[in-house]
Amino acid sequence: MKQIHAYIQPFMLDKVVAALKTLRIHGMSVVEARGFGREKDQSYPHHYVDDTMQFTPKLKIEIVCVDQDVEKIVEAIQKNAHTGRKGDGKLFVVNVEEAVSVLTGERGEKSI
Repeated sequence: MKQIHAYIQPFMLDKVVAALKTLRIHGMSVVEARGFGREKDQSYPHHYVDDTMQFTPKLKIEIVCVDQDVEKIVEAIQKNAHTGRKGDGKLFVVNVEEAVSVLTGERGEKSI
């Protein structure tokens, strides 16, 4: 199993979710996030104030899936979150060692 972490522009969420629904993913979480990276988001001002970078708003999408679904999910997010401007976001894929359903107690892929 893998977990996909996608940091995207907030205004791209509806487009990304619509694309993911066509893939019939089993579930996802969306969390408001703020941050900055090497490529500065062109849609928000960035100023150094007292040596502190102002953060830009992003949304973090988290999806746990079986290994064979990773590539199509990553491709759907990348394609539908893309604006062509700096600050479009990043995707990370990490291994999931274990998953457990609180409701049923099922473990592994059955729990997702």
